[in-house]
Amino acid sequence: MSTLEIKDLHASVTTADDGLKEILRGVDLTVRAGETHAIMGPNGSGKSTLAYAIAGHPKYQITSGEVLLDGESVLEMTVDERARAGLFLAMQYPVEVPGVSMANFLRSAATAVRGEAPKLRTWVKEVKGAMNDLDIDPAFADRSVNEGFSGGEKKRHEVLQLALLKPKIAVLDETDSGLDVDALRVVSEGVNRYREGGETGVLLITHYTRILQHIKPDHVHVFSAGRIVESGGPELADDLEKNGYERFVKAAAV
Repeated sequence: MSTLEIKDLHASVTTADDGLKEILRGVDLTVRAGETHAIMGPNGSGKSTLAYAIAGHPKYQITSGEVLLDGESVLEMTVDERARAGLFLAMQYPVEVPGVSMANFLRSAATAVRGEAPKLRTWVKEVKGAMNDLDIDPAFADRSVNEGFSGGEKKRHEVLQLALLKPKIAVLDETDSGLDVDALRVVSEGVNRYREGGETGVLLITHYTRILQHIKPDHVHVFSAGRIVESGGPELADDLEKNGYERFVKAAAV
């Protein structure tokens, strides 16, 4: 059973004047297989920075702390090594990859993660089933990755990758952003199917509680000023919906 441990993580970003601005200021969090953790907080609190720091985005410089996956340092791995080790990031703004079809992209990614190319006959069946679950038109398999996709289509493609790659830990960065009611339901159902086995952990980053009506978290954390300032159960999300983040923002500023 896999475990992601984040210990006193500090991270900075290079600013326009070549200085370093600290964004993460000592994050401590443990996500175990079978658990879903929701991180909620206002804009600019550092939630997405945490996601990209875990994934290895070169924009962010880790200045201290540790990120361990099953006891091994993630920070010593390249981005592709992190993915092969079992980390997955669903991005808030998925990028377009012109000239690379969804079908080729997905099979190449599965080959890298599994260590061998999936057998074509079973792979085609697996992809078709996963696309059907997410109401993705089969014709999309021949289209370039995310090129010309709507926001909802891009997010469905992210969850399609999740279903096929089966990572140990999935970090979902504002997966609900830009989704209408129907797309939110379909995407949430896809994430819930991924969680059903109980062998994977989910770190769900969001502003709003609406996605938590579909994906029930075990733990909710309030993020402010680059760190977790409050943790609790699902009832904490209800409290945030009712009362907002203001008191947490003020406390973090003290």
